[in-house]
Amino acid sequence: MTRIQQLLFELDGSYLGHPYFVTGNALYNAVARRVDGRTRRAVNVSHGVFVPGEYGEYPGVHSQSGYAGKLGQSLPAVETYDDLFVFRDAAHRWLLESRPRDAHNTLDIERHGNRLAFAPACYFGKPPEQRNSKRSLQWFLHCYLHTDRARDDVLPLAADVLDGLRVGGARNYGFGELSLADSQVIDLDALDYGRLMDTEADAYVLELVSPYVLSSECPDADSQSVPWWWATRSPPDESESGATAGWCADGLRRRETRLVDGDERYRVATVDHGQVVGYAGDDVLATAKNGVTRVGTHAKYGFGELRVRPAREDRVPERGEIGGGDS
Repeated sequence: MTRIQQLLFELDGSYLGHPYFVTGNALYNAVARRVDGRTRRAVNVSHGVFVPGEYGEYPGVHSQSGYAGKLGQSLPAVETYDDLFVFRDAAHRWLLESRPRDAHNTLDIERHGNRLAFAPACYFGKPPEQRNSKRSLQWFLHCYLHTDRARDDVLPLAADVLDGLRVGGARNYGFGELSLADSQVIDLDALDYGRLMDTEADAYVLELVSPYVLSSECPDADSQSVPWWWATRSPPDESESGATAGWCADGLRRRETRLVDGDERYRVATVDHGQVVGYAGDDVLATAKNGVTRVGTHAKYGFGELRVRPAREDRVPERGEIGGGDS
């Protein structure tokens, strides 16, 4: 049995850090300060994705369908593999098309002296005939925890451990405070993987939900190449794309990031997230489960999260056929 604990936090204070996500390393360190040594060694934390607390409808591949109310303010039920990823895509395509989706999915910026921070809520004006002159949109943060099978008894972590975590910069001044809004434990082995039963070659693609680490300056971190079970393509044509910066011969976009450990900062070279590659492996169900618990170096801190998708469909409706690379 492989269990994960999904968490949804409400953002209570301004946040100084990455837009659209909080690194798993930052979330891990916030949790590690509140638990014992055994739990620190056992727990693995995903990247956190910011979620607008807005009205939405279930995506077409979700086990439920139709209008979902304020979907972003609670964790939806998880019965199938695809249900796991409702909040894992920062585009949040579950937002209602009848409302200003782009505005609802944009973090507002605040200025605090010479620092810029992301606001915990956004405000929108309303027509003058409405009773109130404006309405608010509260931001939430979605992430999940898991442990090795041998330490599965560590989860779930208690609400008093998780409530009040702080992430990002200027935490000593009250920035980045999170309150626990919802939590649920999911058994990955009990989910329905019915959409991943096609045995034909080239039936699936892999979406990089978080960056995949190639090399790291952290002590004892292993360097690794692009996995053999990724079917990559040629880089984009400069005459078509206008630029090829960051692309390599295998057609994958690289990005350098940093991992912070106390006062130390380590450079980490990654294959950037948000890309789609072909799947050349031979055990799609194992790949799907391993992608949730993540693969590669620094998987403990959120790197290497993958999603398996049928190749016949695009994650962006009506855009057209997937061709590999960016998506």
